[in-house]
Amino acid sequence: MHDVEDKPGRILMVTSLPYFQWRGSPIRIGFNLLAAVKNGYEVDLLTLPVGEDKPVDGVRILRVANPFNVTNIPIGPSFHKLVFDMLLLVRAVGLARRNRYRIVHGFEDTGLVAWIAAKVCGAKTVFEKHSDPASHRDKPLKNLILMLYRWVEKRAMRRADAIIGTGESLCDMARAAAPGKPVHHIFDIPSSLVEPDPDEAQTIRQSLQASPDEVLALYVGSFAVYQGLDLMFKAMPYVVKRHPHVRFIIIGGTDGEIEERRLWLRNNGMEDRVTFPGKVPPDRLPHYLAAADILLSPRSSGVNTPLKLLDYMKAARPIVATDNPANRKILDDSFAILVEPHPPAFADGISHLAGDEDLRLRFGANGRQLMDETFNFEEFARRLGRCYAEVAGAPETES
Repeated sequence: MHDVEDKPGRILMVTSLPYFQWRGSPIRIGFNLLAAVKNGYEVDLLTLPVGEDKPVDGVRILRVANPFNVTNIPIGPSFHKLVFDMLLLVRAVGLARRNRYRIVHGFEDTGLVAWIAAKVCGAKTVFEKHSDPASHRDKPLKNLILMLYRWVEKRAMRRADAIIGTGESLCDMARAAAPGKPVHHIFDIPSSLVEPDPDEAQTIRQSLQASPDEVLALYVGSFAVYQGLDLMFKAMPYVVKRHPHVRFIIIGGTDGEIEERRLWLRNNGMEDRVTFPGKVPPDRLPHYLAAADILLSPRSSGVNTPLKLLDYMKAARPIVATDNPANRKILDDSFAILVEPHPPAFADGISHLAGDEDLRLRFGANGRQLMDETFNFEEFARRLGRCYAEVAGAPETES
């Protein structure tokens, strides 16, 4: 007996990423759920036992057991994720035996889990690639896990019926690893569908400023090594020396990570120039970004485009970013200052915008225009619907 009514339009999504959690990939998975439902599918999301419940109409959220009693899973491959992948595999196979899924959609390291589950129920497999494993390089043990992850990822892509890449560079990697497989570029979109509210933004701005003349330079994101926070923090003294009225706002990070950064700031006489609001829910983030004057992306490695750039463009604020392939995929000189990945150069970019309000306004408007024209949910849903239709042989749903 099936535990739910057989539905030809049912999809199983499998992820070892927490759902829901305030960071890029879980946010993206949330949009995948909305887009799948918009295209007429019902969805079972099989995920970890961590993360907040965020219900979506037409979606069942299913979680595996929590033998470690963990409350968080760090970004990138890890021993805990390997164990959770085994639990996800057992549960996914059980679901596949009881349900007639049309597609099994796996994210990152659950690509092989998705393929095995799809074989059990005769479904097609979609593999979604969010990142370059090389961007997570760290200590020797983690690098060994990364080697295993790359092996698993390559085999998952070769066995999938279609591959989704969130950026052109990731799509190129997929084509190289799995020649002949259909690869779909489905770009990221801003992390919230909520528009910035000017009154809310002004209230937040006043709460962040120590004085009305302060220029707010804001970063949002994790404190992972590839984000380039060391570069950004080392640039701060250069900026404040030239523009004492600049205040840095750092959104994100755990309590421990924030305290580590506070210690560095105290040791460098900068503690009173930086504010840490902590983590901000995605639907409130647009108001925080609109409260700032300058938005920062010091990304130091990786080829996938930072999701934060789309949030920045939506806020209609100018951007200072390191000049690398990840940032260049979206940014250009019409709305961003792209600099060499060195603290003095990053500081020069911030200082240039801090002293030119007209340039800030012009850059912000240009970035918002590009976001409106290209990176929107309607196009995201259309592309996902096309991928599913080509894989499963189903007609595309009008979006």
